[in-house]
Amino acid sequence: MTPDVDIIIVSFNTREDLVACLASIDANRPARLRRIVVVDNDSTDGSVQAARSRFPEVQVIALDRNVGFGAANNVALRETGAPLALLLNSDTLVPAGAVDTLAERLTTTDAVAVGPRLIDRQGRPEISFGPMLSPLAELRQKIWHWLAGGDSGFARRAVARHLGREREVAWVTGACLLVRREAAGAAGFFDERYFMYEEDVDLCAALRAGGGRVLFTPRAEVIHRRGRSMTRAGSQAAVYYDQSHLAFYDKHAPQWAPWLRRWLRLRGRRIR
Repeated sequence: MTPDVDIIIVSFNTREDLVACLASIDANRPARLRRIVVVDNDSTDGSVQAARSRFPEVQVIALDRNVGFGAANNVALRETGAPLALLLNSDTLVPAGAVDTLAERLTTTDAVAVGPRLIDRQGRPEISFGPMLSPLAELRQKIWHWLAGGDSGFARRAVARHLGREREVAWVTGACLLVRREAAGAAGFFDERYFMYEEDVDLCAALRAGGGRVLFTPRAEVIHRRGRSMTRAGSQAAVYYDQSHLAFYDKHAPQWAPWLRRWLRLRGRRIR
């Protein structure tokens, strides 16, 4: 039997998106749903009040400061107890059957984490998984992102093939990530040195280091109105990205970290 699932949503000044996300879950409740927990990173737009008033069955944890994406997820991971935890961005919409399909694939394949195919509101696909980060791997990812944003027949066919089969991958995005709680706990949950960006890649690396398999499956599809939280972070988002990018290379590929620092300095970026 498929284990129970807790759904965890981190919110930061995304009230309208958060309400829409919760409404999509409420309309398409997973069969084994145990709890929904929203962790709010000190929003000032009424997100907490909206969630509590419109969805009283949802547990809302209102933090008194913005602790970052990974740390906020950790708060809920330690608070909840279902065998499976779905980490979900507030700017997603969950269609009927999507969570159940993810849970079924996780259980059937004995993977420790699984992510769905993500699409935007117009049905355009997102490149939501990839290989372990390295300079060459990042170049390949940029090419895939470029193709995913293209309109040519060649680009669409290439992306459709790339996203068309279930496969084991190095990481799937934390925008929608179903994980076995026991495996995540053994990995130490999210590394809180990453305030924003790369924390999902790092967690998947830790899961794989513990002997687990990470799976991408197109059998489940979730709508992702991507970038809306990043837009609210403004120019600071680039700083967060650079800091997390460097932290990742310092931890996982230290031979490349000095080169990345030089490159960022040449571009005039603010780094430590």
